[in-house]
Amino acid sequence: MGTMQAARIVRPHEFEIVTIPTPIPSEGEVLVRVQLSSVCGSDLRRFDRVLPEEQYPLPMAHPSHECAGVIVESRSDLYPEGQRVIALPFNSTGLAEYMAVPASRIIPVPHDGDLHTLLMCQHMGTVMHSCKQIGNVLGKTIVILGQGAIGLNFTYWMHRLGARQIIVTDLIAHRLEVALSLGASLTINPQEQNVLSTVLDATQNQLADIVIEAAGEPETVNQMFSLLSVGGTAIVFAEPRLQDEFMFNFDTMQTRLPTIISTLSARTEDPTQCIKECVELVKQGRLDLAHLVTHRLPFSEIQTAFDLYSEKRDNIIKVVVEL
Repeated sequence: MGTMQAARIVRPHEFEIVTIPTPIPSEGEVLVRVQLSSVCGSDLRRFDRVLPEEQYPLPMAHPSHECAGVIVESRSDLYPEGQRVIALPFNSTGLAEYMAVPASRIIPVPHDGDLHTLLMCQHMGTVMHSCKQIGNVLGKTIVILGQGAIGLNFTYWMHRLGARQIIVTDLIAHRLEVALSLGASLTINPQEQNVLSTVLDATQNQLADIVIEAAGEPETVNQMFSLLSVGGTAIVFAEPRLQDEFMFNFDTMQTRLPTIISTLSARTEDPTQCIKECVELVKQGRLDLAHLVTHRLPFSEIQTAFDLYSEKRDNIIKVVVEL
């Protein structure tokens, strides 16, 4: 049995890289040589939270679920050795040089093309899944709270799907500039403008047909209902990274009579489906995801990658770690 490098969180906000045995794939699995791992906002739920001391170190190779590489051993008839893939590890254990993954959690990608960009199909696929749940947005007013990678992906899709007005918020000017390039019609920096007043003015007091919470903050989860028209749809996507429970303004929510959609593609029967659809769109030249990857760092700098993403420094949108 060979060995490999893997990372784990040993205390709050701190990684270490260790050497452990390389996994052996079981029947129906493939062994993937992980080449890239992208940091996701949901990974910060483990990195940023301060857990009881006895819970450290966290599980090996955790947290990471956005991974791409090449199959080096296959015990499945579905995918051969040498196939480039996006892989969805169980329990977000993708911070390792190798991982054994069921063939059902593999998405094949073309042998040509930038793998960094193709990896973004995993990220974009989760948003595509949510957009399918939202339904027809043609001619509707949309408010998207947060313009990190997830929020920008929603902006991209809402524009392409025909929304009449797309109003977005974020605290970082660079992200708002990117949002405009992707189809946002109005940007709001909450540190400079009152969000509710600005949305009221922009919609002639009608508010939004759909509000998408993509920031993952207790404040924005509560704020979304005040921005929603009566009978509108609230999409809860982002996960609060520092706390699972917080004060909730039930009265505001109740007066809007909303349809609330909580969306998580990873819990669907086939979490690969929308990712495969995004890969096909990239192959056809109909989906460009290059704007998402702003930072590329070696595995030895995994600590820096998570620090950058957590602190939202250097105009970061997505950071990809190269193993």
